[in-house]
Amino acid sequence: MRILYLYAELMGYQVPVLEVYVRKYGCEVHVVHWDHNKLTPYAPPILNGIAYYPRSAYDRGGLVQLAAKIRPQIACVSGWMDRDYLSVCRFLRSEGIPVVSGFDDVWTGSLRQKVASFVPSALRRRYFSHAWVTGPYQFEFAARLGFKKEETIFNCYSADVPLFNKAFHSSRPSKIVKYPHRFLCVARFDPVKGIDLLVDAWRDLRGKRKDWELCFVGNGPLGESLAKVPEVSVKPFVPPEGLLDEAAASGCLVLPSRKEPWGVVLHEFAAAGLAIICSDVCGAAPMFVTPGANGYIFRAGDLDSLQRSMLNIINSSDETLQDFSTRSHEYGQHITPDLTAASFMSILERQNLSGTPS
Repeated sequence: MRILYLYAELMGYQVPVLEVYVRKYGCEVHVVHWDHNKLTPYAPPILNGIAYYPRSAYDRGGLVQLAAKIRPQIACVSGWMDRDYLSVCRFLRSEGIPVVSGFDDVWTGSLRQKVASFVPSALRRRYFSHAWVTGPYQFEFAARLGFKKEETIFNCYSADVPLFNKAFHSSRPSKIVKYPHRFLCVARFDPVKGIDLLVDAWRDLRGKRKDWELCFVGNGPLGESLAKVPEVSVKPFVPPEGLLDEAAASGCLVLPSRKEPWGVVLHEFAAAGLAIICSDVCGAAPMFVTPGANGYIFRAGDLDSLQRSMLNIINSSDETLQDFSTRSHEYGQHITPDLTAASFMSILERQNLSGTPS
């Protein structure tokens, strides 16, 4: 069994799912991924059963030839904006191979989305047989593009749950003794992630912070100015395994994004057992955050709303925060790499049961 992935930027959380295909289903996994103009410096590990192909090494014809040589039984595409990827999709569909479109975008009713929704289903099927959505907000978008319920699967993204579970269990004894009073923001240092909003909120909370601290981890265009902000710590981007110590030392994740179709980081730190504050545009929030039970959701871009959420955490007892931690960890088990891989492989299982090509 051969799987072809056509990625935009390959991220660390995606690799455990690829490993499941190899370990559990005996698949060969072939991954084409963008290697230029990346948002993060992440480099995937070399693993048995997984072959990587840098996008920059192939033009349109080369990609189609590569797909023909691999002869996958199923393919997944995460980058619609890459027109050469679409050429591969059309080739594979002409061969009767199911091609799955990964969805993390939320329906906003923008002009571009409305235009896309008018594309006839017959034309869409020349490129994609199925939609693979992250959650309910993305399901609406897929439906508006003409994907039927039976052509749509869920659980597109998963954190490396076993990895972040380790952080929860290893730090649990010390957090019961003294819950860490530290906010943690793991994100790209970019205005779209609301980094500047969080800095402003932190400045205005001076005198109300008690013994709480704030730490940023990531990289991006705001990195240089962020490093000059007093009374915060700033650390460089690290792959998922490098975040375990940060999870152990922190009590609450803050994701203040102005735009965030999903946000795997919410899943990661829910599994790690942190209380969570996030904006209401985070697509993963309904899955991993219940206000008042394991954290708070504030209005995106609203400074006062963010400050109130942070003060709710600051003024909570350690016992309450430990309860938040436990609930977050429970929510983090809702999706796993095994479930994500099984969701994808179910397309072939349905095809085998029906006896008809996708």
